[in-house]
Amino acid sequence: MSFILNIDTAVQSASVCLAENEKVVGLSINPSQKDQAAWLHIAIRDVLVEKTMTVRQLNAIAVSAGPGSYTGLRVGMATAKGLCYALNIPLITINTLKMMAKAAQGVEADLLCPMIDARRMEVFAAVFDQNLREIRTTTNMILDETSFKDLIDKHRVCFFGNGSTKFQPIAKSPNAVFANIEASAEDMVTLSYQYFSSGTFADLAYTEPNYGKDFHSSVKQSL
Repeated sequence: MSFILNIDTAVQSASVCLAENEKVVGLSINPSQKDQAAWLHIAIRDVLVEKTMTVRQLNAIAVSAGPGSYTGLRVGMATAKGLCYALNIPLITINTLKMMAKAAQGVEADLLCPMIDARRMEVFAAVFDQNLREIRTTTNMILDETSFKDLIDKHRVCFFGNGSTKFQPIAKSPNAVFANIEASAEDMVTLSYQYFSSGTFADLAYTEPNYGKDFHSSVKQSL
């Protein structure tokens, strides 16, 4: 028996999911991105207290490692690493787009393409098959009417995530379908247990979030 705490702060909502092996035993979701730092530690405490558990009973921490919200990724990763250091337990990192694809598994499509908004016409995207095998690796790209044409010409592709609304008006093929699918830390549970069982752990000292691209501040630097 293993207890894994799953943390996601990379997408629109923050969430915490406690799992016993592959079974969800506790879940908390915060729809607001603005107060994730203040909410996260309280949510972790409350999920554990609800199951009369303490952090000392956790066997691993899994975190959604990006791409996604710059601030959200830093909050989630710092929390996960801090707990792992203090408890001397392993850290598991999960690609945010793969977590999203897990949430979409089973929709009527050959391929799954989660998209995260990266401003203007740019998105973070990847493509998976229904078994979550990676068909196209995580990349940031500027969308136009030819994006994914090679895949759409041969396969029915489901696009989803908050970046997909940019592609929908310019995707003309009937093979391009769009869905409203919300992912959360609950969709990390099967993946994190697989990584835990295989001993696929991240390096606590050197692991950083995958921001997808360089962070740019709107604040002008003084000379």
